[in-house]
Amino acid sequence: MADITRRLGWRHLRGAPTAHIRHHRGGKLLHDGTGLSFWFRALTAALSEVPVDDRELAMTFHARTSDFQDVAVQATVTYRISDPALAATRLDFSVDPDTGAWRGTPLEQLGTLLTETAQQHALDVLARTTLSAALVDGVTAVRERVAAGLAAEPRLPATGIEVVAVRVVALRPEPEVERALRTPAREQIQQEADRATYERRAVAVERERTIAENELASQIELARREEQLVEQRGTNARREAEEHAAADAVRAEAEAARSVKLAEAEAARSVKLGEAEAARTVRLAEAEAARSVKLGEAEAARSVRLARAEAEAARAVGEARAQAQAAWLAVHADVDPAVLHALTGTRLAENLPRIENVTISPDVLTGLLARLGASRDPA
Repeated sequence: MADITRRLGWRHLRGAPTAHIRHHRGGKLLHDGTGLSFWFRALTAALSEVPVDDRELAMTFHARTSDFQDVAVQATVTYRISDPALAATRLDFSVDPDTGAWRGTPLEQLGTLLTETAQQHALDVLARTTLSAALVDGVTAVRERVAAGLAAEPRLPATGIEVVAVRVVALRPEPEVERALRTPAREQIQQEADRATYERRAVAVERERTIAENELASQIELARREEQLVEQRGTNARREAEEHAAADAVRAEAEAARSVKLAEAEAARSVKLGEAEAARTVRLAEAEAARSVKLGEAEAARSVRLARAEAEAARAVGEARAQAQAAWLAVHADVDPAVLHALTGTRLAENLPRIENVTISPDVLTGLLARLGASRDPA
Protein backbone atom coordinates (compact mmCIF):
# COMPACT_ATOMS: atom_id res chain seq x y z
CA MET A 1 0.00 0.00 0.00
CA ALA A 2 1.34 3.45 -0.97
CA ASP A 3 2.25 5.96 1.73
CA ILE A 4 0.19 9.17 1.28
CA THR A 5 0.62 12.32 3.40
CA ARG A 6 -1.31 15.63 3.39
CA ARG A 7 0.22 19.12 3.12
CA LEU A 8 -1.99 22.25 2.64
CA GLY A 9 -4.50 20.66 0.27
CA TRP A 10 -1.89 18.66 -1.60
CA ARG A 11 -1.07 14.99 -1.27
CA HIS A 12 2.31 13.34 -1.47
CA LEU A 13 2.58 9.72 -2.57
CA ARG A 14 5.58 7.53 -1.90
CA GLY A 15 5.53 4.11 -3.52
CA ALA A 16 7.43 0.89 -2.83
CA PRO A 17 9.97 -0.77 -5.18
CA THR A 18 7.58 -3.72 -5.63
CA ALA A 19 4.52 -1.61 -6.46
CA HIS A 20 3.80 -0.10 -9.91
CA ILE A 21 2.07 3.32 -9.61
CA ARG A 22 -0.04 4.87 -12.43
CA HIS A 23 -1.17 8.48 -12.02
CA HIS A 24 -3.81 9.94 -14.39
CA ARG A 25 -5.18 13.46 -14.40
CA GLY A 26 -7.79 14.53 -16.90
CA GLY A 27 -7.35 11.24 -18.78
CA LYS A 28 -3.62 11.81 -19.22
CA LEU A 29 -0.95 9.55 -17.74
CA LEU A 30 1.41 11.70 -15.64
CA HIS A 31 3.38 9.11 -13.66
CA ASP A 32 3.95 5.45 -14.47
CA GLY A 33 6.54 3.20 -12.78
CA THR A 34 7.76 1.54 -9.56
CA GLY A 35 9.21 3.30 -6.52
CA LEU A 36 7.72 6.71 -7.52
CA SER A 37 7.36 9.72 -5.24
CA PHE A 38 5.35 12.81 -6.29
CA TRP A 39 2.82 15.47 -5.27
CA PHE A 40 -0.76 15.48 -6.55
CA ARG A 41 -4.17 16.94 -5.88
CA ALA A 42 -6.78 14.52 -4.61
CA LEU A 43 -9.69 16.04 -6.55
CA THR A 44 -8.10 15.63 -9.98
CA ALA A 45 -5.88 12.53 -9.54
CA ALA A 46 -6.70 8.94 -10.49
CA LEU A 47 -4.23 6.53 -8.90
CA SER A 48 -3.60 2.82 -9.43
CA GLU A 49 -1.15 0.58 -7.52
CA VAL A 50 -0.26 -2.77 -9.10
CA PRO A 51 2.04 -5.16 -7.13
CA VAL A 52 4.79 -6.61 -9.28
CA ASP A 53 6.41 -8.96 -6.77
CA ASP A 54 6.04 -12.78 -6.76
CA ARG A 55 3.02 -13.93 -4.80
CA GLU A 56 2.11 -17.34 -3.43
CA LEU A 57 -1.44 -18.64 -3.81
CA ALA A 58 -2.20 -21.74 -1.69
CA MET A 59 -5.24 -23.75 -2.69
CA THR A 60 -6.98 -26.88 -1.41
CA PHE A 61 -9.82 -28.58 -3.29
CA HIS A 62 -11.42 -32.00 -3.64
CA ALA A 63 -11.51 -34.16 -6.79
CA ARG A 64 -12.98 -37.56 -7.75
CA THR A 65 -11.03 -40.36 -9.37
CA SER A 66 -12.21 -42.72 -12.09
CA ASP A 67 -13.19 -45.29 -9.45
CA PHE A 68 -15.36 -42.69 -7.66
CA GLN A 69 -13.02 -42.02 -4.76
CA ASP A 70 -12.70 -38.57 -3.25
CA VAL A 71 -9.17 -37.13 -2.90
CA ALA A 72 -7.98 -33.84 -1.43
CA VAL A 73 -5.44 -31.85 -3.47
CA GLN A 74 -3.08 -29.35 -1.85
CA ALA A 75 -1.23 -27.10 -4.30
CA THR A 76 0.56 -23.75 -4.44
CA VAL A 77 0.80 -21.45 -7.47
CA THR A 78 3.47 -18.74 -7.64
CA TYR A 79 2.53 -15.87 -9.97
CA ARG A 80 3.42 -12.26 -10.72
CA ILE A 81 1.90 -9.38 -12.70
CA SER A 82 4.27 -8.99 -15.61
CA ASP A 83 2.31 -6.20 -17.38
CA PRO A 84 1.05 -3.74 -14.74
CA ALA A 85 -0.48 -1.36 -17.31
CA LEU A 86 -2.54 -4.16 -18.86
CA ALA A 87 -3.55 -5.54 -15.47
CA ALA A 88 -4.65 -2.06 -14.32
CA THR A 89 -6.97 -1.86 -17.36
CA ARG A 90 -8.47 -5.33 -16.78
CA LEU A 91 -8.76 -5.28 -12.98
CA ASP A 92 -9.58 -2.55 -10.50
CA PHE A 93 -6.25 -1.58 -8.86
CA SER A 94 -7.34 2.00 -8.11
CA VAL A 95 -6.44 3.39 -4.66
CA ASP A 96 -8.03 6.02 -2.46
CA PRO A 97 -6.02 9.31 -2.80
CA ASP A 98 -6.49 10.02 0.91
CA THR A 99 -5.54 6.65 2.46
CA GLY A 100 -3.69 4.78 -0.32
CA ALA A 101 -5.91 1.66 0.14
CA TRP A 102 -7.41 -0.27 -2.78
CA ARG A 103 -10.98 0.57 -3.56
CA GLY A 104 -11.69 -2.99 -4.72
CA THR A 105 -10.26 -6.52 -4.17
CA PRO A 106 -8.11 -7.17 -7.24
CA LEU A 107 -5.90 -9.82 -5.61
CA GLU A 108 -8.95 -11.85 -4.59
CA GLN A 109 -10.14 -11.74 -8.19
CA LEU A 110 -6.72 -12.98 -9.34
CA GLY A 111 -6.76 -15.74 -6.72
CA THR A 112 -10.22 -16.88 -7.80
CA LEU A 113 -9.17 -16.90 -11.45
CA LEU A 114 -6.02 -18.92 -10.81
CA THR A 115 -7.69 -21.33 -8.35
CA GLU A 116 -10.61 -22.15 -10.63
CA THR A 117 -8.35 -22.57 -13.67
CA ALA A 118 -5.91 -24.86 -11.78
CA GLN A 119 -8.79 -26.81 -10.20
CA GLN A 120 -10.39 -27.38 -13.63
CA HIS A 121 -7.24 -28.98 -15.04
CA ALA A 122 -6.60 -31.05 -11.87
CA LEU A 123 -10.18 -32.38 -11.87
CA ASP A 124 -9.84 -33.27 -15.56
CA VAL A 125 -6.68 -35.36 -15.06
CA LEU A 126 -7.86 -37.06 -11.84
CA ALA A 127 -11.22 -38.02 -13.36
CA ARG A 128 -9.34 -40.32 -15.79
CA THR A 129 -7.06 -41.82 -13.10
CA THR A 130 -7.77 -44.56 -10.59
CA LEU A 131 -7.17 -43.96 -6.90
CA SER A 132 -4.15 -46.25 -6.69
CA ALA A 133 -2.53 -44.64 -9.75
CA ALA A 134 -3.34 -41.16 -8.42
CA LEU A 135 -1.65 -41.95 -5.09
CA VAL A 136 1.42 -43.26 -6.92
CA ASP A 137 1.89 -40.82 -9.82
CA GLY A 138 -0.88 -38.30 -9.26
CA VAL A 139 1.28 -35.54 -7.78
CA THR A 140 3.50 -35.35 -10.86
CA ALA A 141 0.63 -35.72 -13.28
CA VAL A 142 -1.48 -33.06 -11.60
CA ARG A 143 1.46 -30.62 -11.35
CA GLU A 144 2.38 -31.03 -15.03
CA ARG A 145 -1.26 -30.78 -16.18
CA VAL A 146 -1.95 -27.66 -14.05
CA ALA A 147 1.28 -25.97 -15.18
CA ALA A 148 0.52 -26.72 -18.83
CA GLY A 149 -3.11 -25.62 -18.46
CA LEU A 150 -2.20 -22.31 -16.78
CA ALA A 151 0.46 -21.64 -19.42
CA ALA A 152 -2.08 -22.26 -22.17
CA GLU A 153 -4.86 -20.23 -20.53
CA PRO A 154 -5.42 -17.15 -22.81
CA ARG A 155 -7.03 -15.02 -20.13
CA LEU A 156 -3.89 -14.88 -17.96
CA PRO A 157 -1.62 -13.17 -20.56
CA ALA A 158 -4.55 -10.96 -21.52
CA THR A 159 -4.72 -9.83 -17.89
CA GLY A 160 -0.96 -9.34 -17.63
CA ILE A 161 -0.41 -12.32 -15.29
CA GLU A 162 2.57 -14.68 -15.53
CA VAL A 163 2.64 -18.04 -13.72
CA VAL A 164 6.09 -18.59 -12.23
CA ALA A 165 5.76 -22.07 -10.69
CA VAL A 166 3.23 -24.73 -9.73
CA ARG A 167 3.72 -27.05 -6.76
CA VAL A 168 1.45 -29.91 -5.73
CA VAL A 169 2.05 -30.68 -2.08
CA ALA A 170 -0.14 -33.75 -1.52
CA LEU A 171 -2.93 -35.98 -2.80
CA ARG A 172 -4.83 -37.64 0.01
CA PRO A 173 -7.88 -39.87 -0.02
CA GLU A 174 -10.53 -39.94 2.68
CA PRO A 175 -9.31 -41.15 6.11
CA GLU A 176 -11.30 -44.41 5.94
CA VAL A 177 -10.00 -45.20 2.46
CA GLU A 178 -6.49 -44.30 3.46
CA ARG A 179 -6.66 -46.66 6.44
CA ALA A 180 -8.08 -49.40 4.20
CA LEU A 181 -5.26 -48.88 1.71
CA ARG A 182 -2.72 -49.04 4.45
CA THR A 183 -4.07 -52.33 5.82
CA PRO A 184 -2.59 -54.71 3.16
CA ALA A 185 0.79 -53.04 3.42
CA ARG A 186 0.61 -53.22 7.19
CA GLU A 187 -0.40 -56.88 7.06
CA GLN A 188 2.44 -57.65 4.65
CA ILE A 189 4.86 -55.78 6.85
CA GLN A 190 3.51 -57.66 9.88
CA GLN A 191 3.91 -60.98 8.05
CA GLU A 192 7.46 -60.09 7.17
CA ALA A 193 8.04 -59.13 10.79
CA ASP A 194 6.52 -62.41 12.00
CA ARG A 195 8.61 -64.40 9.53
CA ALA A 196 11.70 -62.52 10.68
CA THR A 197 10.69 -63.26 14.28
CA TYR A 198 10.29 -66.99 13.55
CA GLU A 199 13.57 -67.09 11.70
CA ARG A 200 15.23 -65.24 14.54
CA ARG A 201 13.75 -67.71 17.03
CA ALA A 202 14.93 -70.65 14.92
CA VAL A 203 18.37 -69.19 14.68
CA ALA A 204 18.27 -68.54 18.43
CA VAL A 205 17.28 -72.18 19.12
CA GLU A 206 20.04 -73.44 16.84
CA ARG A 207 22.51 -71.17 18.56
CA GLU A 208 21.28 -72.27 21.99
CA ARG A 209 21.79 -75.93 20.95
CA THR A 210 25.27 -75.11 19.71
CA ILE A 211 25.95 -73.23 22.92
CA ALA A 212 24.68 -76.19 25.00
CA GLU A 213 26.91 -78.62 23.07
CA ASN A 214 29.84 -76.29 23.51
CA GLU A 215 29.08 -76.01 27.21
CA LEU A 216 28.91 -79.82 27.55
CA ALA A 217 32.19 -80.22 25.70
CA SER A 218 33.67 -77.51 27.87
CA GLN A 219 32.47 -79.27 31.03
CA ILE A 220 33.99 -82.59 29.85
CA GLU A 221 37.26 -80.88 29.07
CA LEU A 222 37.14 -79.07 32.42
CA ALA A 223 36.54 -82.38 34.25
CA ARG A 224 39.51 -83.98 32.47
CA ARG A 225 41.71 -81.02 33.25
CA GLU A 226 40.45 -81.00 36.83
CA GLU A 227 41.51 -84.68 37.15
CA GLN A 228 44.95 -83.76 35.83
CA LEU A 229 44.99 -80.85 38.20
CA VAL A 230 44.19 -83.10 41.19
CA GLU A 231 47.00 -85.51 40.22
CA GLN A 232 49.40 -82.67 39.72
CA ARG A 233 48.37 -81.14 43.06
CA GLY A 234 49.04 -84.49 44.82
CA THR A 235 52.45 -84.73 43.18
CA ASN A 236 53.17 -81.16 44.11
CA ALA A 237 52.01 -81.77 47.69
CA ARG A 238 54.31 -84.80 48.08
CA ARG A 239 57.20 -82.93 46.58
CA GLU A 240 56.45 -79.97 48.78
CA ALA A 241 56.34 -82.21 51.89
CA GLU A 242 59.69 -83.74 50.97
CA GLU A 243 61.18 -80.35 50.36
CA HIS A 244 59.78 -79.13 53.67
CA ALA A 245 61.22 -82.15 55.52
CA ALA A 246 64.64 -81.61 53.98
CA ALA A 247 64.41 -77.93 54.74
CA ASP A 248 63.37 -78.68 58.34
CA ALA A 249 66.35 -81.01 58.77
CA VAL A 250 68.74 -78.44 57.42
CA ARG A 251 67.07 -75.82 59.54
CA ALA A 252 67.37 -78.02 62.69
CA GLU A 253 71.07 -78.66 62.06
CA ALA A 254 71.67 -74.98 61.49
CA GLU A 255 69.69 -74.16 64.62
CA ALA A 256 71.70 -76.64 66.71
CA ALA A 257 75.00 -75.28 65.40
CA ARG A 258 73.79 -71.79 66.05
CA SER A 259 72.70 -72.73 69.60
CA VAL A 260 76.15 -74.25 70.31
CA LYS A 261 77.88 -71.17 69.01
CA LEU A 262 75.54 -68.94 70.98
CA ALA A 263 76.20 -70.97 74.16
CA GLU A 264 79.96 -70.77 73.69
CA ALA A 265 79.75 -67.08 72.96
CA GLU A 266 77.52 -66.57 75.99
CA ALA A 267 79.94 -68.51 78.24
CA ALA A 268 82.91 -66.49 76.98
CA ARG A 269 80.90 -63.36 77.46
CA SER A 270 79.92 -64.42 81.02
CA VAL A 271 83.59 -65.11 81.88
CA LYS A 272 84.66 -61.77 80.53
CA LEU A 273 81.81 -60.06 82.34
CA GLY A 274 82.76 -61.85 85.63
CA GLU A 275 86.41 -60.82 85.30
CA ALA A 276 85.42 -57.28 84.47
CA GLU A 277 82.97 -57.20 87.37
CA ALA A 278 85.62 -58.55 89.82
CA ALA A 279 88.17 -55.99 88.65
CA ARG A 280 85.55 -53.28 88.97
CA THR A 281 84.61 -54.46 92.47
CA VAL A 282 88.29 -54.41 93.52
CA ARG A 283 88.71 -50.92 92.12
CA LEU A 284 85.57 -49.78 93.85
CA ALA A 285 86.70 -51.29 97.18
CA GLU A 286 90.12 -49.65 96.91
CA ALA A 287 88.55 -46.34 96.02
CA GLU A 288 86.07 -46.67 98.89
CA ALA A 289 88.87 -47.48 101.37
CA ALA A 290 90.94 -44.51 100.19
CA ARG A 291 87.87 -42.32 100.42
CA SER A 292 87.10 -43.61 103.95
CA VAL A 293 90.69 -42.89 105.06
CA LYS A 294 90.55 -39.40 103.62
CA LEU A 295 87.15 -38.79 105.20
CA GLY A 296 88.41 -40.03 108.63
CA GLU A 297 91.47 -37.80 108.45
CA ALA A 298 89.35 -34.84 107.44
CA GLU A 299 86.83 -35.55 110.21
CA ALA A 300 89.60 -35.85 112.81
CA ALA A 301 91.18 -32.59 111.66
CA ARG A 302 87.78 -30.94 111.76
CA SER A 303 87.07 -32.28 115.31
CA VAL A 304 90.44 -30.96 116.50
CA ARG A 305 89.75 -27.57 114.95
CA LEU A 306 86.29 -27.46 116.52
CA ALA A 307 87.59 -28.46 119.96
CA ARG A 308 90.26 -25.77 119.75
CA ALA A 309 87.74 -23.20 118.62
CA GLU A 310 85.35 -24.13 121.45
CA ALA A 311 88.17 -23.98 124.01
CA GLU A 312 89.24 -20.58 122.75
CA ALA A 313 85.64 -19.36 122.78
CA ALA A 314 85.05 -20.72 126.36
CA ARG A 315 88.26 -19.09 127.57
CA ALA A 316 87.29 -15.80 125.91
CA VAL A 317 83.79 -15.95 127.42
CA GLY A 318 85.17 -16.75 130.89
CA GLU A 319 87.63 -13.92 130.71
CA ALA A 320 84.86 -11.56 129.55
CA ARG A 321 82.62 -12.65 132.39
CA ALA A 322 85.43 -12.32 134.92
CA GLN A 323 86.24 -8.85 133.66
CA ALA A 324 82.56 -7.87 133.76
CA GLN A 325 82.21 -9.26 137.29
CA ALA A 326 85.34 -7.46 138.41
CA ALA A 327 84.09 -4.25 136.87
CA TRP A 328 80.71 -4.70 138.51
CA LEU A 329 82.28 -5.32 141.92
CA ALA A 330 84.59 -2.37 141.42
CA VAL A 331 81.63 -0.12 140.67
CA HIS A 332 79.68 -1.23 143.78
CA ALA A 333 82.68 -1.18 146.13
CA ASP A 334 82.53 2.57 146.73
CA VAL A 335 78.72 2.91 146.83
CA ASP A 336 76.87 3.60 150.14
CA PRO A 337 75.32 0.49 151.63
CA ALA A 338 71.96 2.20 151.73
CA VAL A 339 72.04 2.72 148.01
CA LEU A 340 72.93 -0.91 147.55
CA HIS A 341 70.03 -1.82 149.77
CA ALA A 342 67.74 0.34 147.68
CA LEU A 343 69.01 -1.20 144.45
CA THR A 344 68.60 -4.60 145.98
CA GLY A 345 65.02 -3.79 146.90
CA THR A 346 64.35 -2.47 143.46
CA ARG A 347 65.78 -5.60 141.81
CA LEU A 348 63.88 -7.70 144.29
CA ALA A 349 60.68 -5.84 143.51
CA GLU A 350 61.24 -6.33 139.80
CA ASN A 351 61.67 -10.07 140.20
CA LEU A 352 58.94 -10.69 142.80
CA PRO A 353 55.58 -12.05 141.65
CA ARG A 354 52.42 -9.88 141.75
CA ILE A 355 51.38 -8.99 145.32
CA GLU A 356 47.74 -8.05 145.86
CA ASN A 357 47.93 -6.90 149.57
CA VAL A 358 50.86 -5.94 151.88
CA THR A 359 50.53 -5.86 155.67
CA ILE A 360 53.16 -3.80 157.57
CA SER A 361 53.33 -4.17 161.36
CA PRO A 362 54.10 -1.13 163.61
CA ASP A 363 57.37 -2.57 164.71
CA VAL A 364 58.66 -2.93 161.20
CA LEU A 365 57.46 0.52 160.20
CA THR A 366 59.09 2.06 163.29
CA GLY A 367 62.39 0.43 162.59
CA LEU A 368 62.33 1.49 158.95
CA LEU A 369 61.54 5.08 159.83
CA ALA A 370 64.34 5.11 162.39
CA ARG A 371 66.81 3.81 159.86
CA LEU A 372 65.60 6.32 157.28
CA GLY A 373 66.10 9.13 159.70
CA ALA A 374 69.53 7.92 160.61
CA SER A 375 70.51 7.73 156.95
CA ARG A 376 69.40 11.29 156.33
CA ASP A 377 71.18 12.66 159.42
CA PRO A 378 74.49 14.22 158.39
CA ALA A 379 77.51 12.50 159.74
